[in-house]
Amino acid sequence: MDLFSPRHLLIVLLIVLLVFGTKKLKTIGADLGSAVRGFKDSMRDAEQASNPDQPAQPQDAKQLAGAPPSAEKTTEKPTPTPATDKAADKVTHA
Repeated sequence: MDLFSPRHLLIVLLIVLLVFGTKKLKTIGADLGSAVRGFKDSMRDAEQASNPDQPAQPQDAKQLAGAPPSAEKTTEKPTPTPATDKAADKVTHA
């Protein structure tokens, strides 16, 4: 028999649910999630403090760094088409 079979895990989950209750488990989960989030933030801050020559990047910018160049934001405005001009007129005149 396997120690972590689905049947054993289900029995352990039911016992934990009976002992703590759903409300207590919900608060424990929320507290654990905020603790992990705080730990990740402090690790990121420590990493940025150890590398002061690199500018701090928000998480979204880090994700865009791995994206192809076509996904980067451009400063040029796209040329409006007649369909978008009509939609813009409806929004501004409504």
